[in-house]
Amino acid sequence: MTDTPAAQTAPADASDLAYMRLALDLAREAGSFGEVPVGALVVQDGVVVGRGYNRPISASDASAHAEIMALRAAGQCLGNYRLPGCTLYVTLEPCVMCAGAIMHARIARVVFGAPDPKTGACGSVLDLFAQTRLNHHATVQGGVLADDSAQLLRSFFAARRARSELA
Repeated sequence: MTDTPAAQTAPADASDLAYMRLALDLAREAGSFGEVPVGALVVQDGVVVGRGYNRPISASDASAHAEIMALRAAGQCLGNYRLPGCTLYVTLEPCVMCAGAIMHARIARVVFGAPDPKTGACGSVLDLFAQTRLNHHATVQGGVLADDSAQLLRSFFAARRARSELA
């Protein structure tokens, strides 16, 4: 049983835009290493306490998504695997694995850029944060700098396809 979709599309405030721009910088860094360009950061009381970008290929680790990397960094910074009161900013809608980690970390709020129609777990495919049977519910806001996030992904995959066709 689900409630209404967790993701809201209310206008972003100036701090949400600023943090999402930082997440986009991290996504570009991932792309420069040949990773799918997704970036994430965790913010507590206006301070960035964790940063991450996609690293599954370079780390040989299927769980090395941007969100997981940012959660790990924030946990180390704060000395706790629980991150209550924190906001996670990520350029792409979290997948099921990342949504589960976000719930276990007790993140209070998730802000994402582009929706993910193939694996999104904040309303695109599933909406785990709206599951009333689960014990933690972050508020979710989607669509913050969505066009910028989506364009970064489109450009990355277009370049990858072009290289593949040349090979």
